[in-house]
Amino acid sequence: MTGGMTGGGSAATPADLGAFRAHVRDWCRAHVPDGWRRAQTGVPDEEFVSFQRAWFQELRRAGFAVPHWPAEWGGGMPVAQQAVLYQELAAHDAPRLVLAFVAIHHAASTLLAAGTDAQRHAHLPAILDGEVWAQGFSEPDAGSDLAALRTSARREGGTYVVNGQKCWASGAAHADWCLLLARTDPAAPKRHGISYFLLDMRTPGIDVRPTRQATGESHFCEIFLDDVAVPAANLVGPENEGWRVAQRTLGAERGMTMLELAERLAHGGFRRLVDACARPGPGGARPLDDPLVLDRLAALETELTGLRALCAELVADDRPGPADASVAKLVYSELLQRLTDFAAEVAGPAAHTELRRPLSSGWESGAWVLDFVGSWEWTIPGGTSEIQRTIIGERGLGLPREPAGA
Repeated sequence: MTGGMTGGGSAATPADLGAFRAHVRDWCRAHVPDGWRRAQTGVPDEEFVSFQRAWFQELRRAGFAVPHWPAEWGGGMPVAQQAVLYQELAAHDAPRLVLAFVAIHHAASTLLAAGTDAQRHAHLPAILDGEVWAQGFSEPDAGSDLAALRTSARREGGTYVVNGQKCWASGAAHADWCLLLARTDPAAPKRHGISYFLLDMRTPGIDVRPTRQATGESHFCEIFLDDVAVPAANLVGPENEGWRVAQRTLGAERGMTMLELAERLAHGGFRRLVDACARPGPGGARPLDDPLVLDRLAALETELTGLRALCAELVADDRPGPADASVAKLVYSELLQRLTDFAAEVAGPAAHTELRRPLSSGWESGAWVLDFVGSWEWTIPGGTSEIQRTIIGERGLGLPREPAGA
C-alpha cells in the first residue's frame, strides 16, 4: 500500500455534513478543555508535553486525530467532513496538535507514499500511541536552498554512518524519531545524491540543542550527528532518491493543514483582535471608534474570507495545480504577519509587557507582540515568500525560469 493521505469514503451530502457538524459541535462543547489557554501559559515543557499527549488521545478516541489518513490506518474521513471538523475545532478554540504535527502530517505522508510495509507497520500505530517526530532537513548553509545540504551518510555494511548538523528542527527536544536527509553521493548533482532516512533519536552520537528564540521559547533545535549509525532498513525509497521522497514530505503542509490554520486565524486571531479593539484604552477611547481602525479591520476580514475560500477550494480539488500550495502558504503567512502587526500596534505599549503565550496555540494567541515575532516563522521555513513567488511564477504561470546565478 503506497497511497497518500486524502481521506476516503463516499461524498457526503449536505444533510450528512449538517449532521456531522452538529456531532462535532456537541463533542467540542463536551471535550475542549475549559480554560486551557490560561492553564497552558507559562508552563514548563513537561506540562506542555503531557497536555499535548492527553489532547491527542482525546481526539483519537473520537476519530478526529488523523482523519486524513487512509481508513486502514485509522482515518478515511471524507474530505468534506475533514473541512467541517477543522472549521468547528477552530470555532470552539480547541488546542492545536503542536507536538504531533510532524508525526501525523510529514512522517505519515512520507511513510504512506514511499515507506516499506515494515516501516509503516512499525511507525503508524506508534504515532497513534504518541510517538513524536521531528524533521531534520535544514542546515546552517542549506535552508531555502535545501539541496545544498552537506550532512553525509556513508554506507558500511548494513548501516549508514551519518555526520553533520541540522538546524530549525521543530520539537526535536521531545522527538522519538526524525525524518533525516543526508548526502550519500557527494559527486552527484545536488538533488541526485541525497538519501532519506528514519532516524531513531535515541541512537548514540546524537546531540540535540534547543535554540532560544526571540519569543522566549525554545521550540527550534539544532541536531549534531557524530558517527551516528542508521540501519539500512531505515532508508526510505532508493539510495540517492531522497530529494524525490522529500517533496512528498513537504507537500504535507498543503491542503488540510492550511485550511485548519486559515480557520484558526479567522475564528481565533481575528475575533481576539476585534475584542481588543472594543476595549477602552488608557484614555477611555476604544480603537473600534476610530474610522481608520475600522477600515483596517474590514480589509483584514475581506482578506480572511478570501483565504478561507482559497483553502477550501484547494482541499476540494482532487488534482490541485503545481503552484496552488505555494499560493495558499504565501497568502496565509503574509496575512498572519499583517494581522498580528496591526494587533500589536492597536494594543500599544502594554502588549510589549505580555511575554507569555499559551503553548498549545498558534501564532494568533492574543499575546500580540509574541504572535507578530513568531509570525515570521511562517514566511521563512518550507520555502521563503520569495521562493513561493518564484514557484508561482514558473510552475503556476509558466514564466521562464530565472537564469542560473541570477
